[in-house]
Amino acid sequence: MTPDAAHSAVFLDGRSNRKRGVMLRLGGGLDIVEGDAVVESWPYDAIRRADGPPRMLRLSCVSALPLARLEIADAATQGMVAAYCKSLDTGRAAAGQTWRIVFWSLAAVCSILLLAFYGIPFAADRLAPVIPSAIEQRIGGAVDKQVHFLFGGKVCDRSDGQAAFTALIDKLKRAGGMETALDAQVLSSKIPNAFALPGGKIYLLDGLLQKAKSVDEVAGVLAHELGHVQHHDNLRRIIQTGGTSFLVGLLFGDVTGGAAMVFVGRSLFDASYSRDAERDADAFAIEVMRKLGRSPKPLGDLLVRVTGTESGKSVTLLSSHPMSEERLATMSKETSANSGPEILSATEWKANSTFTFCA
Repeated sequence: MTPDAAHSAVFLDGRSNRKRGVMLRLGGGLDIVEGDAVVESWPYDAIRRADGPPRMLRLSCVSALPLARLEIADAATQGMVAAYCKSLDTGRAAAGQTWRIVFWSLAAVCSILLLAFYGIPFAADRLAPVIPSAIEQRIGGAVDKQVHFLFGGKVCDRSDGQAAFTALIDKLKRAGGMETALDAQVLSSKIPNAFALPGGKIYLLDGLLQKAKSVDEVAGVLAHELGHVQHHDNLRRIIQTGGTSFLVGLLFGDVTGGAAMVFVGRSLFDASYSRDAERDADAFAIEVMRKLGRSPKPLGDLLVRVTGTESGKSVTLLSSHPMSEERLATMSKETSANSGPEILSATEWKANSTFTFCA
């Protein structure tokens, strides 16, 4: 078989997926001949081996279209072409390097995921209790801006209602033995929810206030939120969620963390704390209500009422504070006769609960 003889092959020109039967001529370069015309001529030093099936020599050319390919099935023709194309396997070592890059990239992703699921929660548990209150308040202030943006920022501030609400918070704070300075407000929203921010900011949404039938129900919810403040659950959650969101941002290119901050703020009232954190907040609420001589059961009553009427709708207190059967049973077991005075007088409760509070 002489070098200038024609040898059959299959050619893909890189413009379509149509396979064209061609002849090859080995002369000054590898000529690709279709009919009587040379459709392309590939320099020998520009020809490279491409991945292909067994016993098939598949070639590409660095000076041709990226998807252009030659396929040679005949073993004798393969040997002839290989003898002329001295750079056939140049760059093949890079393929092995590519696999190493893929391996280490996957290892890096796995490391980030392990850190997100295990490392950051561990760090958050250790950091939250020792962060200075001034820093905690600054963090809470940053998230507070997100809260006002998402809910429109309208605060229910009628003087009589606010005075009653402040009195309620003060009684709960003293009963819980809390030293943290608290700033509690009611926001105008139809969503039945309540949540706490780092630094002692407490929000009760008017939608929940309107569903409450007694001051003890509202007191139980607020005592639960004070439990999260007392145990730094909200700060712990921000550290964990913010760190995890930042790592996920690295994976998807959001290195500035801009999306993470919005997600962190929303996560405080749109997702649940851990089961242990909820159980501890429940225990705190039960103890506060006992010290006030009031039954903690109304908290469970309100939660069941909200769940029954708001199932599958929007963001409710139960979607952000999921109540398991175990927790509902715990509330029921804590039923006791009220031995202490009303937390708020009838006049104060009326001022606190009437819809005109948010007018």
